[in-house]
Amino acid sequence: MMYAPTLRLALALAPLLLAGPALAQTAIKLEGRCEKLVIAGQDVTGTCKATLMNTVSRSRTSFDFSAEGRALSFSGNGAQQERTEETDPLQPINLVIPSETTKDGVVQGPLVAVGACRFSTPAPGKTAITCEANAAKGTYAGTFVTDTKAPPGAPAP
Repeated sequence: MMYAPTLRLALALAPLLLAGPALAQTAIKLEGRCEKLVIAGQDVTGTCKATLMNTVSRSRTSFDFSAEGRALSFSGNGAQQERTEETDPLQPINLVIPSETTKDGVVQGPLVAVGACRFSTPAPGKTAITCEANAAKGTYAGTFVTDTKAPPGAPAP
């Protein structure tokens, strides 16, 4: 279960973490439900897992979806994060990294892509993260919804 202040801190402050000289790395595991996962035009929503990783490392931020035997990372330069509205930050995406577990191990193939991830500012209730990108091998998309809740003992809004 993810608390709203922690999620807000990770998503909203990603550009600030990236602006400093230190090689800051932050990873947050979100729990909820995967509503959509498309890898190279193939819908794998049925096997999508109920967790999403948001990672900030050096100058990159990524949203990592996983499914049975497969994964998909949407990655972009965190310093380019924009706000489209007061509650909808937009993270431009310039790489997708699909991976697949095979009998020989995990195969990854970073692809140059054009797209974006949008996420609503966390508040008690649903918070959605929606990513879409196009690359040479097709369309990539993911939608993840998490329920954010106040920590125990926190005043209700």
